[in-house]
Amino acid sequence: MHKMPRAIFENIVIQKFESVNTLEFCKYTSIRFFEILFIEKGEGNIIINEHKISYSDKQIFILIPDDKYNLEIEKPTTVSAIKFLNSFFSDYSTKEDQIKVNEWFKKIEVIFQGANRTSQIQLNSKVDETSLLALFTVLCNEYSNDNLKSEVVLESVLHTVLHILSRNVVVVKAQNKKSKIQDILNYIHFHIHNPEKLSKRHLATQFNISENYISEYFKNKMNIGLKKYIITYKIKLAETRLKYTNLTITEIAQELGFTDSSHLDKTFLNIKGVTANTFKKNNS
Repeated sequence: MHKMPRAIFENIVIQKFESVNTLEFCKYTSIRFFEILFIEKGEGNIIINEHKISYSDKQIFILIPDDKYNLEIEKPTTVSAIKFLNSFFSDYSTKEDQIKVNEWFKKIEVIFQGANRTSQIQLNSKVDETSLLALFTVLCNEYSNDNLKSEVVLESVLHTVLHILSRNVVVVKAQNKKSKIQDILNYIHFHIHNPEKLSKRHLATQFNISENYISEYFKNKMNIGLKKYIITYKIKLAETRLKYTNLTITEIAQELGFTDSSHLDKTFLNIKGVTANTFKKNNS
């Protein structure tokens, strides 16, 4: 019997609260993997894992597994939330579903790795701010209206939201965030699944540095070699996949550009002190 591809509506919750003075504890917290919280307007404090942060108009916060938050509202607040549930990354029955889930995970992981729950995401331009406001409006309208609720619209708008957010997060901060080394770091994180764009030759051309000098330049700035940095970041991504998805070690190795599962296992052991297989068992 042919299984129908699942609808992403089944595993994502989109909510909007207009000019509220209180916000009830979210019933999805225990089953929420990843959440984007967009405060359109209002003032108050958001408490994330007992850490208090003031908020105001047009601010975005990222929540990851096990994060708990609540709002102390001082001025009526309009807030939207996109919640990717745990089932989004584990509940698939067809190969087509799995491919789609992997693509979604790639889009989310840059934001996930760069999530700083002690501050909001700093958007780099007013254009992105305006775009996100419009996109969140479309998402909320499409999701809440049963006469609309187009899978195509929801997917395309969500992809756009994630793309805009991913280019605004900083996974690792250099000493000077407006520097060439910070640009290189951001570029590596954004293109981590494209080995051609991570070669010394390509990076040297992209950032106008001699190919013979770029490794030395990177190590002088980051105290770690370029190749080792890329491998270490890939292991960080592998760790997230092992912990939160049903992907096999072979599938993760293939996605992250390792030769095979034993290559990933050996590299994981060298960096983390345990094999990928052991890590997966300990976190299942």
